[in-house]
Amino acid sequence: MKGFDTKMKKKRHNGFVLMLVIIVMALIGIQMFALADIANTMQFQSHTQYLTACERNLLASGMAWAKQNLQSPDAEITDGQMIELDVSRMNIRRSALNVTIGISPDGRAQVRINSSCTRGRQTFKGNAVWTQL
Repeated sequence: MKGFDTKMKKKRHNGFVLMLVIIVMALIGIQMFALADIANTMQFQSHTQYLTACERNLLASGMAWAKQNLQSPDAEITDGQMIELDVSRMNIRRSALNVTIGISPDGRAQVRINSSCTRGRQTFKGNAVWTQL
C-alpha cells in the first residue's frame, strides 16, 4: 500500500503544477489584452497630437504666404481665386493647403485658409479667416 500512496501523491502534484501553469497563462493573456488596449489609446493620442501640430503649421504657413503676397507690390491678387500651395517640402504626408484672397467692399483684403492633413484613419481640417487692417 505504501507504493500506491506515493503514486497518488505524485499524480496530484503533477496536476497542481498543470493547473498553476494554466492559471498563469490566463493571467498573462489578460495582461496582454489590457496592454494592447493601452497601446492603441496611446497611438490614437499620438496621431491626434501630430495632426494638431501639422494643422497649426499649415495654417501658419498659409497666413505667412498670404501676408507676403499682400505686401508685395508685384503680387496679382484676383478676388476669390483659390490657390493651392505646394506643401511637399514640409514633409507632411497626405496634406493640402488652400488660400483664397478676396477684397471686401471697403478695400481690405480678406484671406481664407483651408488646411487638411491625414494620418492613419484620422483627418484634421482647419479653417482660418484673416482680414487685413
